[in-house]
Amino acid sequence: MQILKQTALLLGSLLLLAGCVSQGVHQQQLDENAHLQEIIKSLKADYEALLRDKQQIISRNQELNNQLLETIKRNGLLQQDLDRARSDLARLEKVLQNRSAEAGAAIADMRQTIDTLTAENQELKAELEQERLAREAQLAAVQGTYDELVEKLETEIERGEVTISELKGKLTVNVVDQILFDSGQAELKAAGREIVQRIGDILKASVGKEIMIEGHTDNVPISPRLQDKFPSNWELSTARATNVLHFLQDKVGISGERLAAVGYGEYQPIASNSTPEGRRLNRRIQIILVDR
Repeated sequence: MQILKQTALLLGSLLLLAGCVSQGVHQQQLDENAHLQEIIKSLKADYEALLRDKQQIISRNQELNNQLLETIKRNGLLQQDLDRARSDLARLEKVLQNRSAEAGAAIADMRQTIDTLTAENQELKAELEQERLAREAQLAAVQGTYDELVEKLETEIERGEVTISELKGKLTVNVVDQILFDSGQAELKAAGREIVQRIGDILKASVGKEIMIEGHTDNVPISPRLQDKFPSNWELSTARATNVLHFLQDKVGISGERLAAVGYGEYQPIASNSTPEGRRLNRRIQIILVDR
């Protein structure tokens, strides 16, 4: 009996001990299960986050692929532009090379032309300087002739019978007809020959100058008694100029190559023919000293 009690107590203790063990293990399992659930939940959250990251990466990758394709396309276009630019540059270099040779030749020709023109310009300057000096000498000579004529014809100038003018190297001696010719006549009278002699002696020394003798009249018609000899003032003015020319050649000794005569009649008056004084001034002989 005692043994049975002891056995029963032992079995009860074992059962009680077994019950206590099972309850602790169960609680542990529950705790582990809860912990696993938390881990699973966290893993699910991480998984979902990874899925979102993956989708973003896929989208970004697609965007980058599109950009890459666009870049490749642009690069192809740029390469085409580059090839064309290289081709154009090669053509341009060839054209510039050809034109450079042409430009070099043109520049050389231009320089030669400039050198030629410069030399010609220097020659022209030298000629102009010589011409200027010669012109100054001529003007000085004309001025000297003018001064001498004024001195030798002072009395006639004071009486208004002779006027002398000089303009740009052209010297003009204007002599009224009354001291050279009788009325209606073309032959030089004694006083006229003396005046022309004095004028001729001075003009003869003007080397390189021509002497033009001009005859002028007023507008009064030739009188009937003289019309057989001088039909009009043309013939009278021409005859007077010609007679002065012959006197300068024959008596003064001026070469005929330097002499010329012309008659203008009444058609180049220097004063009005409506007054006696005007008509007196228009009846004149002009002796003009000019360059050849």
